[in-house]
Amino acid sequence: MATINPEELKGRRFGRVLTKLGKVTREQVHEALALQQGARKGEMVGKLLVDLGYIKPEDISEALAGQQGMRWVHVKDLTISDAAIAALPAETANTYGVIPVDFDPQSRRLTIAMKDPENFKAVDDLRMLMGFKVTAVVAPANEIDDVLRAKFANKTTSMQDVYAEASKSDAIAAVAGRGDSIDLSTLESAASDNKVIQLLNAVLMQAIRDKASDIHFEPFESEFKMRYRIDGVLYEMIPPPKQLALPIVSRVKVMAKLNIAERRLPQDGRIELHIGGTPIDLRVAVLPTMFGESVVMRVLDRSNVQLSLDRIGLRDDDLAVTRTIINKPNGIVVVTGPTGSGKTTTLYAALNELNEPDVKILTAEDPVEYDIEGLIQCQVNTEQELTFARLLRSFLRQDPDIILVGEIRDLETAQIAIQASLTGHLVFTTLHTNDAPSSILRLVDLGVESFLLTATIEAIVAQRLVRRICTGCKEEYVPTEEQLLELALRPQDVAGRTFYRGRGCDRCNRSGYKGRLAIFEIMRMDDDLREMVMQQASTSVLRAEARRRGMRTLRESGLLSIFESQTTIDEVVRETIVED
Repeated sequence: MATINPEELKGRRFGRVLTKLGKVTREQVHEALALQQGARKGEMVGKLLVDLGYIKPEDISEALAGQQGMRWVHVKDLTISDAAIAALPAETANTYGVIPVDFDPQSRRLTIAMKDPENFKAVDDLRMLMGFKVTAVVAPANEIDDVLRAKFANKTTSMQDVYAEASKSDAIAAVAGRGDSIDLSTLESAASDNKVIQLLNAVLMQAIRDKASDIHFEPFESEFKMRYRIDGVLYEMIPPPKQLALPIVSRVKVMAKLNIAERRLPQDGRIELHIGGTPIDLRVAVLPTMFGESVVMRVLDRSNVQLSLDRIGLRDDDLAVTRTIINKPNGIVVVTGPTGSGKTTTLYAALNELNEPDVKILTAEDPVEYDIEGLIQCQVNTEQELTFARLLRSFLRQDPDIILVGEIRDLETAQIAIQASLTGHLVFTTLHTNDAPSSILRLVDLGVESFLLTATIEAIVAQRLVRRICTGCKEEYVPTEEQLLELALRPQDVAGRTFYRGRGCDRCNRSGYKGRLAIFEIMRMDDDLREMVMQQASTSVLRAEARRRGMRTLRESGLLSIFESQTTIDEVVRETIVED
């Protein structure tokens, strides 16, 4: 352990810290500073002192720890107790690159050693995830890696083991079978029980590792189910024992800063984490059901989202068309598709491309999913009567160039969006329809006049997400006639074409798919189509005319992706409708 109290070093200049630690003399620091002002202008003092041969690279880490007021230790000289090792799950230790050096079960104080004194996020996350009072010390990176290899390598805890451990807890036994007659202190002690914390931790780590977009905890009469949504498909996981339902839900509520005593009303919250240097947002929605509370955690992995138009799956010709559309000075661009079809990502990618210092962009969203530098983002709040329509009215007084309306849900929102477009703004919005042409009918059904639609709508983009074939187990196969018929194809139509599918491997959880790609249908409005809208032509007539003008339907886009061996027939059939 360092002999100098770290508090004496906190916030001091780097050279002063090294001098106090006895690593260098004042003269040596002045020599490095002179170099920094002269021949090696702008270089770090620490690096210069290393190059001059006065200190070792490890001394830099020790001084940085001192600057943060943290102790410097050599973990190779410490005896780490079994209790400390058991307190931190192997997955957590390896993900954050930290090791436990001391643990007091009574005060729930955990001391961890980490490599980087500025890794404050690891300390904050462990406080939230583990519910411990966490103190950090700093140690040489190679020594931490040695302990991780020796004590935590290849130690993956199976879910059954985690459940079995949690089931032994007294705090959990105290709430089992008690129904609604549980007092708050019993519930709080179950929610902060170490075994429950470790269980939820393991669930979150696995979900993030498997790139799940949602985690579902669902109570039923005789069981408590857990499901992950990966690439748009729900997979059932090994279910936790029924008696863990209340402690798990209560723990999630504690982390999301929700009221754990309230079990009769829906609640929404969020949890912010930094896992392995990646910012992860968890949106938490709690819903009371007949047999307890159902919890869905939406995982928003900021590093995973591709907010760039050329990365979302647009083909070269579609990309050129999209760029032309979004650079129009005014008008409405509608992106349509079911929930979870990637509409928000497409709109963010478009806004990201338009996001320049000379462009003012305002967004009204429910909820705001990703914060983007340079955009003014507002969240709908129905409790305060802050609706899309009300936000939009205020937007027009904020001198915007571009407006994003999260969704057109009613006539009032549609009318203000049209008003904004007619007064010279470019408006992006979303709708829930099956394809591009049917969006016109949907807006007419809401009560929008046909002449206003023809005056404002520039383009409608329909999209779907289909799963990509896993590259680890991709294999050729010959589709059956029935499969081809589902896409209205005959064997002679596909003569000479090769079809692929995923066999299923460990990399893709035996599903044969890994990741997703978007398929698009872009309907650009021109004078002839506008005339047809004015005459209230049916959706099928509009679709036929748009196809004559070069619109590629969702199913045709899907077929191209099949022929390019990116996805399978089953996926395209599942996500697209049969054309008339």
